[in-house]
Amino acid sequence: MKNSYVPDAATLVDIYRRAALLKANDERTRKLFTTGRLVSPYYSYRGQEIIPSAISALLNDDDYVCTIYRGIHDMLAKGMSLKTLWAEVAGRVDGSCKGKGGPMHLTSLEKGVMVTTGIVGSSMPIANGLAWTAKLAGNGRVAVANFGDGASNIGAFHEAINLAAVWKLPVIFVCQNNEYGEHTAYEKTTSAKQIADRAVGYSIPGVRVDGNDPLAMYAAAGEAIERARAGEGPTLLECMTFRFHGHVFGDDDAYMPKEQKQAAIAADPVPRFRAKLIADGVADEATLAAMEAAIEAEIDEAVEFALASPLPDVSELKQDVYADASVIAEDSYA
Repeated sequence: MKNSYVPDAATLVDIYRRAALLKANDERTRKLFTTGRLVSPYYSYRGQEIIPSAISALLNDDDYVCTIYRGIHDMLAKGMSLKTLWAEVAGRVDGSCKGKGGPMHLTSLEKGVMVTTGIVGSSMPIANGLAWTAKLAGNGRVAVANFGDGASNIGAFHEAINLAAVWKLPVIFVCQNNEYGEHTAYEKTTSAKQIADRAVGYSIPGVRVDGNDPLAMYAAAGEAIERARAGEGPTLLECMTFRFHGHVFGDDDAYMPKEQKQAAIAADPVPRFRAKLIADGVADEATLAAMEAAIEAEIDEAVEFALASPLPDVSELKQDVYADASVIAEDSYA
């Protein structure tokens, strides 16, 4: 397969727009939590913005994405509504799950964001199911399964890749390797030098790519998606990156060496990409500044929409539990 995936100027700007949105959204979320305007579990993805931004630039709305609790960047990059997302984070009825899922359980069916799961590694077998549906229907859709490096050590990873390889399912397994599984460094829990090497055991391509390089990410994802659409089966992408904050909001990340963290933040991929666009003449300062201002305004509007949305009624406790709500006794929540 030839490597023909080189983004043109418009695509580069589109990738940056997605990454800038993700960066701004995470920064706003942490600010609102810090000031007490919102209270919720939150898993910051700051530092990992380029990966889904480059991948999503190659996907259609009806392609499937499954992601994990640290997955808001995957959803927004795919095009999920900011208002719907913020309303769900705020626990309001206008959220994607009527305020009952929170940031760990979001969905956007119209944009192909099918499942956000809090179970480590479960994005992969679910993506297989969606890919099997696409293969049976012959509709050319692909499924992207996002997961972290820690999830590569559980059974679902191996079982899902094996099945996808045997059935040649149109899945792209995207490991966002941020070097830490919860509070533990990669090398303390994983015997393989790199996760991409594990692909050889299942006779599929395994590609390790700089997840902070938009050109490298676009090329690697483009080939994997093309292969999947052509019926040639899955690809394992190991996208190297680094999360700038602790495992969960409030974690003091003392387990991260200060020098390592400082170096990663100094090499922040979003402003670095911005500077390259200007230096290469792809976009000018005024254009990007206007884009960023529009993003901030869009987030302002989404936040105010979310906070103005009503809280769920107590009756919602009985909804979406059973297909037939009548099976729940009237006094079960008394």
